[in-house]
Amino acid sequence: MDQKKHLKDSQLEAALFRRRATVAGTLVFLAFGLLVFRYAWLQVVQHDRYQTLSDNNRIKLQAIAPPRGYIYDRNGVLLADNRPSFTATLNREEAKDINDTLLRLAPVLGLGPEDIARFRTRLKTASPYENIPVKINLSEADIARFAEVRFNFPGIEIEVKLARYYPFGELFAHSIGYVGRIAEDEAKRIDPTVYSGTDLIGKTGLEKYYETLLQGRPGYQYIEANAHGQMLRPLDRTAPTRGDDLVLHLDYGMQKLAAEQLAGRRGAVVAIDPATGGVLAFVSNPGFDPNPFVGGISGKQYAEWRDHPDRPLYNRALQGIYPPGSTIKPFSGMGGLHYGLVDWDFKISDPGYYHLPGDSHLFRDWKKTGHGTVNLFKAIEQSCDTYFYQLAGRIGVDRFHDWMIQFGFGRPTGIDLVSEKSGTLPTIKWKRERLKAPWYPGEMMSVGIGQGYFTVTPLQLAMATAIIANKGRHITPHLLKSVSGPYPYAPVNQPDGMVSFNGAPVEWERMHAAMKAVVHGHGTAGSLRRGLVGYEIAGKTGTAQVKGIKQGERYSESRTDPRHWDHAWFMGFAPADAPKIAVAVLVENGRHGNSAAGPIARALFDYAVHGKAPESTVAPTPSPASATATPQAVTPPPADTGTDE
Repeated sequence: MDQKKHLKDSQLEAALFRRRATVAGTLVFLAFGLLVFRYAWLQVVQHDRYQTLSDNNRIKLQAIAPPRGYIYDRNGVLLADNRPSFTATLNREEAKDINDTLLRLAPVLGLGPEDIARFRTRLKTASPYENIPVKINLSEADIARFAEVRFNFPGIEIEVKLARYYPFGELFAHSIGYVGRIAEDEAKRIDPTVYSGTDLIGKTGLEKYYETLLQGRPGYQYIEANAHGQMLRPLDRTAPTRGDDLVLHLDYGMQKLAAEQLAGRRGAVVAIDPATGGVLAFVSNPGFDPNPFVGGISGKQYAEWRDHPDRPLYNRALQGIYPPGSTIKPFSGMGGLHYGLVDWDFKISDPGYYHLPGDSHLFRDWKKTGHGTVNLFKAIEQSCDTYFYQLAGRIGVDRFHDWMIQFGFGRPTGIDLVSEKSGTLPTIKWKRERLKAPWYPGEMMSVGIGQGYFTVTPLQLAMATAIIANKGRHITPHLLKSVSGPYPYAPVNQPDGMVSFNGAPVEWERMHAAMKAVVHGHGTAGSLRRGLVGYEIAGKTGTAQVKGIKQGERYSESRTDPRHWDHAWFMGFAPADAPKIAVAVLVENGRHGNSAAGPIARALFDYAVHGKAPESTVAPTPSPASATATPQAVTPPPADTGTDE
């Protein structure tokens, strides 16, 4: 009985084992099948996804900033360069806490609030994989301090990048301009893919006007990194496309000469090739060094320049608005011929003043005793105000406007620079809309000799001078001569029209002869012909009042604040019979065009004709450093506009 029971239990146990083995085997098979299925799902179906995630952990994509195009003068002198610069950058994927990183990094690299603000601006538009500049142009001391604590700053790298450099400092600051860190409003407008890897953009001058040509396009490189984010080796690279190189009409030698002649005084010099409109010299003095703007100028330095009484950031050649004084008399004279109001034989008697019929107010000539009997030739040669008072009254303000605007007055010239001012060329409608007042006949007397509401920029006067040198052929001034690089651009380098003139072509030649007499006859710039060899100058002096004079008073420098001394002008071209250069020179508070502005123009003429200025050419004595005038776009006409030339 016991033996049977034992046999029965063995059978039951074997059956139970088989059942359990079957269940366990099934579970193992199902688990293994699930594992195989999952493995297949991950390795086959989801392969691309996980391969990408793995590569993202192992491979970093970095943007490579393109080298900015170079800028050269007409003779190949490099005016805007690129040089290696150490830059601290941050990768947001690797930096655990950006705010904490910046807070700890500030004392190491000397980061100020402005640096951090610029970084945060760029952070808003940068791509996730892009290394964002924190500070540009690191010093050796900055790099040494960071090297000691590098392990505490994951995501911070010191990279070598090309940064803009201006080898001649302030000499070309107002023409070439400068690049600077991308501002918040600019970041909203730019294409982020174009500016990947860079934090700089053209801010002023040619750097801004030709930004799309100079910037280039970024490249990219794949870098293999270890588990700690340290870069191991490059895997693949797409080279950036360098920006275009620009060749300018500017002549380094002439620019340097003009700046030296104007040194110590506030003013502007613009020289143009009448044949092409190419700008040969473009000087605004005082200037400033543009290099600090590249890395981010400090608020203290910027405030110092901004608030300086001589206003070095102010581009006088492009934005300075001044009464042109007697420099506009050749244009007014041609207007009288155009409208048939005078000819070369028309004469007046000049007692030293003029008054409107029925009005006792006297408009005085700069020469107290008058010029006697005067025709148009003598009126230009000796700058007779009385002649042009009468002519202005006969032309009238609206016809005067329609004639003078053809020479570029009253509107932007169209030069390839930004923020150009247009000056004021008044009309009856302009005064009614702008000042809510009627036009009075006496106001035209002031306008007719380049005073009152009539204002110009030095660039406008240089352009107008080139047009009169061209005998009416219009030119648009421009700095760019040619472009080389991947981005096609064809600058226009030829005259682009004619002044509509009703007189005979010979009238332009007669005006040239009258302007030659200003220097070579009995005119107001006779001192400029001393030592002149091989050519003649055609020109016109000008003296523009800064402060009005009451009726019956005479202008007295000794009783006048130097800040209110007259501005000195000279405009002209040379050689007179075959012009190579047209020049406009302004010396703020320089008092007399002949003695202050004329010698500067003479030095440029000698350089253009002979290749250098004569050693005897010496810049005249500067006006006091404290004399700073802020010209206004709208200035009520003075009561007495007669001034000494």
